[in-house]
Amino acid sequence: MPSSSTSIISKCTIYPDQKSTLKPLHLSVSDLPMLSCHYIQKGVLLSSPPQPFQDLIDSLKLSLSTTLSLFPALAGRFSTDSAGHVHIVCNDAGVDFIHANAKHLTLATLLSPPANFPDVHPSFKEFFAYDMTISYSGHHLPLAAVQVTELADGVFVGITANHAVTDGTSFWHFFNTFAAVTKAAGSGAKKKIASYPDFTRDTVFNSAVVLPVPAGGPTVTFAADDPLRERVFHFSREDIQRLKKQANSNRHNNDGWKTAGVNGNGNCNGNGMVAAVNVRNNDEISSFQSLSAQLWRSVTRARKLDASKTSTFRMAVNCRHRLEPKMDPFYFGNAIQSIPTVATVGDIVSNEVGFCAELLHRNVIAHDDSTVRRGIEDWEKAPRLFPLGNFDGAMITMGSSPRFPMYDNDFGWGKPLAIRSGKANKFDGKISAFPGREGNGSVDLEVVLAPETMAGLENDMEFMQYVTSFE
Repeated sequence: MPSSSTSIISKCTIYPDQKSTLKPLHLSVSDLPMLSCHYIQKGVLLSSPPQPFQDLIDSLKLSLSTTLSLFPALAGRFSTDSAGHVHIVCNDAGVDFIHANAKHLTLATLLSPPANFPDVHPSFKEFFAYDMTISYSGHHLPLAAVQVTELADGVFVGITANHAVTDGTSFWHFFNTFAAVTKAAGSGAKKKIASYPDFTRDTVFNSAVVLPVPAGGPTVTFAADDPLRERVFHFSREDIQRLKKQANSNRHNNDGWKTAGVNGNGNCNGNGMVAAVNVRNNDEISSFQSLSAQLWRSVTRARKLDASKTSTFRMAVNCRHRLEPKMDPFYFGNAIQSIPTVATVGDIVSNEVGFCAELLHRNVIAHDDSTVRRGIEDWEKAPRLFPLGNFDGAMITMGSSPRFPMYDNDFGWGKPLAIRSGKANKFDGKISAFPGREGNGSVDLEVVLAPETMAGLENDMEFMQYVTSFE
């Protein structure tokens, strides 16, 4: 399907409506590795607004200015001091606001792909600013941008944000606040902010260690121009519960306790495996762990890899509630770590889904306060950029979360029709999890794979039996 042409109507800089009083924010152990990642690109597809479109644009500009005063870090810029420490200078330099036109596109065109091309419509990639921009560029570029694209019968609001400034939790907190402020302004009411961002920098993630940056700045660690296919698979709560029951009924058993072979953040012993962790048998495998396990199993099978090859499933986890004492749930910045789980291809495809589900379950359960702190200490001993990609052809990386309140972005005329992303940080094996629009435990998986692997997944009936619908 050929990509359409989205035209830019106007572009301007939006500044916070109040001056920031925040001191420079030191990038943390969780922020710094993201300097080599693309800016985050996520957005919401909405029906047509009730007011004239120019009125909407004017309203969004005003509410964005108000929202930036609550999130001044996003209106700042990076600065590296003489010692090599990177900071966010909250200097109110502002963010880009772009009004774009794609009125030749309808909601039906975007959401109902033809049978002979069922992938995500390529035009969604045109609805975001800063394509393929590295987060290190925040030294000279704005740390965020909003693009509002007018459609024939709808609108797309896409936000691009620097990944070294925000993780998914903070990104959607900003997005939700922006929508809520807009909705309140439209009704003539003053929005009461339910939760303010916490800019504290005295957490365990704060470190004096300097990250060595290559001359000329970092680059992404994956080939951004590889041929890829992208689809969104929808799973209802009922189908996920059916899969969860299956995973728990055939999980791998060992006496009264189970021993995990791998754990997060590269905390490995001499043979590349992580110190074992004991987990009680009666800990139930979760719905999302079950869904992730089935995806891991089916993608691995579709890749037709040698049975002796090792496959890695990486899952990003929020550490705010895993630490003791817990961090503020609205801490603004990155507070994430990556949990790698490994198994041989032979074990993945020959065992039932409970085998993979059990491995994932053990590692998630084991990722507690001490594991988070150990991961931080390991990074401080060898500071490095985050290695994002599929380096051996057998990796899967799960990002985002069905727990993020994506469909809470009601700008005043109803919740979104769909969530979509841009080109950023996509490679063979990159998966993003979104909540289903109907809620109630439903999940959408945005799956990015090599074309031949996607074809294999589409023909994997063990996987497709759980898919309610797909785009």
